[in-house]
Amino acid sequence: MKSTQKFRRFMGTETEFGIATPTEPKLSPIITSTHAVVSYALRNIGTRSRWDFAAEHPTRDTRGSDRRRYRTGAMVDPETLGVANVVTHNGARFYVDHAHPEYSSPECADAWQAMVYDQAGDRIALQAINDVATFSQSGTSALANHGACPPLKIYKNNVDGKGASYGSHENYLYPRSTEFADIADGLIPFFVTRIIMIGAGRVGLGQHGETPGFQISQRADYIEQEISLETTLNRGLINTRDEPHTNPETHGRLHVITGDANMSQTSTLLKLGTTALVLDAIDAGVRFDDLRPKDPVSEISAVSHDLSLTHKITLANGSSATAIKIQKEYLRRVTEAVVSLTETEQKVLALWEEVLDLLADDPLSTAHLLDWTAKYALIKGFLDRGVAVSDPKIALIDLQYTDVDPSKSLYHALVRKGRMRTLVADEEINTAIAMPPTQSRAWTRGRMIERFADELVAANWQELHFADPNSPGGEIFVDLTEVDGLNKAAAEDIIASSPNAAEAARKFLDAKSRA
Repeated sequence: MKSTQKFRRFMGTETEFGIATPTEPKLSPIITSTHAVVSYALRNIGTRSRWDFAAEHPTRDTRGSDRRRYRTGAMVDPETLGVANVVTHNGARFYVDHAHPEYSSPECADAWQAMVYDQAGDRIALQAINDVATFSQSGTSALANHGACPPLKIYKNNVDGKGASYGSHENYLYPRSTEFADIADGLIPFFVTRIIMIGAGRVGLGQHGETPGFQISQRADYIEQEISLETTLNRGLINTRDEPHTNPETHGRLHVITGDANMSQTSTLLKLGTTALVLDAIDAGVRFDDLRPKDPVSEISAVSHDLSLTHKITLANGSSATAIKIQKEYLRRVTEAVVSLTETEQKVLALWEEVLDLLADDPLSTAHLLDWTAKYALIKGFLDRGVAVSDPKIALIDLQYTDVDPSKSLYHALVRKGRMRTLVADEEINTAIAMPPTQSRAWTRGRMIERFADELVAANWQELHFADPNSPGGEIFVDLTEVDGLNKAAAEDIIASSPNAAEAARKFLDAKSRA
């Protein structure tokens, strides 16, 4: 067995939101997404920052190759259609990606914090809708040479019903001392089966929804390989992108693309918390080889299509087990292996056990906790009255559940009626919109943006570029390579005592040289 000393695992989420303009359905989502991001930036941040792609390597594979055939321009104008970008006050990134508005959360210290900042992203998307409306109501546009944008609808979902899927990704740091092959082996059975807890529910079977029905996961039918570098086609259960956004010698970043976009706080916490605990167990040398499905790709769809949760997965060793049984075995091994549990980890383990026991008794007994069962309970009420699952009303329930506008969202209606359990108070989520996490470099990113937004030239996860007032046209950099480096404890006094960004940057350099 390896050492059981736990690795400090920062994590975060990325959400590509669905976007629509019901009054002008043919309007390009690239244009509407750009309206959303730029309107939010102008009304809440005051400036748009260029994103510096120089340090990004999205085609670098952890298996040792790099498919990049060309280099993206290092800096991209923040107002260019399709690449609008803003760094928010909480240290996150809100931008346009693949014709969707995307929120990439700041680096969070644990699953609870990551869940809260994921929820904050939903409210930032809602604010963007309102900001676009404010411009449009005055007959103006946030975009030069473009007219006012029609009213926006933004959905936290993963499919458009026409064959396209967009991502809800998770990111977890891991130590390079843990072999990536061990991570992949340990996570493949977990990813196939965790959808019974974190699935968002979907009307339609198959990538185009060509077969009528309801399934557990929005993402399952789009997984086509066990292991792959791609995120938009030929998607794998395990993504091999090797882009840690920190010291690549000591850290890797696991980029998870199999998950659904969750409205439920319980599903979100379980998604992040159980995955982090399984990674802790893998770091400690725990093996899960005996749980590996014979055909993981076909099995994730089979699990997703079985609402009774009784489907027996054929394992590589010739035996079989249900998704619930496999998840309970993960829970048992993690509980035995992981030491020095934090309060958040204790909550996750208790919730994991509670949900699995309820699912084993009756899946719909989790309708107050999980997205897929909450959504199915709503739909089943119509099916029981004779409405066909192929009826457009059923598809509308699927969509309206994920509306980020609480006044329109069926999820939020359940919350208001006391039929969906929440875990965190609204005040904590609202604080997370305005304030970055205190334990990571996101603190410096967010606070520097709030204080010195007008001086910002460009940004990425590892650096901030500010104008240097002592060198016309010159820039001064804030190094954010270490994820836990310039956290609140290290940076708060320097930022507060500096009259401008350049002075703060120099103080950071001085502090680093003395360390």
